[in-house]
Formats: sequence, structure tokens, C-alpha cells
Amino acid sequence: MSKSDHSFSDSERAGLYRAIYERRDVRSQFLPDPIPRPVLARLLKAAHHAPSVGFMQPWDFILIDSAEVRQQVLASFNEENAKAADNYTGERQQTYRSLKLQGITESPMNLCITCDRSRGGTHVLGRNSIVEMDLFSTCLAVQNLWLAARAEGIGVGWVSIIDQGELAKILNLPDNVYPLAYLCLGYVSEFADQPELEAKGWRSRLPLDELVHGNRWGVSLDDKALLGKLTK
Repeated sequence: MSKSDHSFSDSERAGLYRAIYERRDVRSQFLPDPIPRPVLARLLKAAHHAPSVGFMQPWDFILIDSAEVRQQVLASFNEENAKAADNYTGERQQTYRSLKLQGITESPMNLCITCDRSRGGTHVLGRNSIVEMDLFSTCLAVQNLWLAARAEGIGVGWVSIIDQGELAKILNLPDNVYPLAYLCLGYVSEFADQPELEAKGWRSRLPLDELVHGNRWGVSLDDKALLGKLTK
């Protein structure tokens, strides 16, 4: 059996990498068009097929179209965002305040992906040493959904400036369920060429070749052929 027997075709690979490179955190380009149920089902199935440690599948999906619930979430965001702005001064603070960091009411659908920290029981295979593996597994479900959404032409925005305790109260979550990701979903007018924070000068993408080490931290990688490819 050759090494290529399990590879995707050139067009399939191109589609996968396009989704990775063109995925954006969308906040302000949402269109009012609803997401068709077959498309939404595909996104949820993609998320549900994420890998999870011990096959615990700790995620649940709360679909939110209630204006009342969204207004409560938006109020929590506004409170936390005001606190976050105080972390900066001068021009940096002005830039922060100019950023659009949520699309809670503009997007046609909000989705909270939760992590049930008790799922799988007391002893989950593979979680004995790193108890946070349930959270990491749920992050993989978020990424699966995000890439699938990009392939469907749907934008996703992660609202991270929010009080998780307050969010849990708004959504009536049990004590053992953590609201890991509050997402805004919908078709968009465009996908920007660059991440918004990069385009507005907040941060730049770090050079990949400076982030790759050999065997131990801080040891330069002795592989010129690979390093040359990382810079292109």
C-alpha cells in the first residue's frame, strides 16, 4: 500500500486548506438570512464528530434565537467590555473601543457550546493526568464547526468578553456544565482578507519559523528544507 492511498484528492485538500486559511472571527458582516435547517444540521454533525479524550463527547449545543436571551447576554458583554477597555490607555484604548467585538443581536443565530465536566463518569480514559482534557476536547468541536461553517459560507464569531458565571445563569446551566464558547452564526456580506485585529494593527501574525523548535524549547530546528517552506 502506497503512502498516498489514504490521501484526499488535490481539490479536496485545496478545499480543506482554504477553509483553514479563510476562516475569520466575524463580528460585523452578518446578513439577516436564516441558516437553513439542513445546513445547520451539517454544522452540528461536524462539531459532534470532533475527537474527544476517552470518547467522552462532553459537548452540548444550545441554539439561541430568543431576543430576550440575547439582550441579557449583550448586557453581560457590555459590562465586561467596559472593564476590558480600562486595561488600556491613550491611543491603544481608543483603538480597542473602535473594535467591533460581538454580533450578538446582528447574527441570525447564537450558539453556546458547553462542556459537561461530569460526562463519562469519575474516571475517564486518558483524563487521569490532565483533567482539562474535557475542555480541550470541546474546543475541537468548536473548531470543527467553525471550519465547516466557512465551507458553507457561514461566518462565526466567538464572544469571549463575557462573564461565564453570568452566562451560565442566563442559560440555566447545571453546576457541572461550563459555557465554553458563545458563538454568533450567520451568512455574511464578505470574509475579510485578514483577521480584523491584524487589519486594524492590533497584532500581527507571528513568523512561524520562529515558533518551531528542535527536540527542546529554544533549540533551533536543524532542518533548512522545512524552515524554508515555513516562511513561504
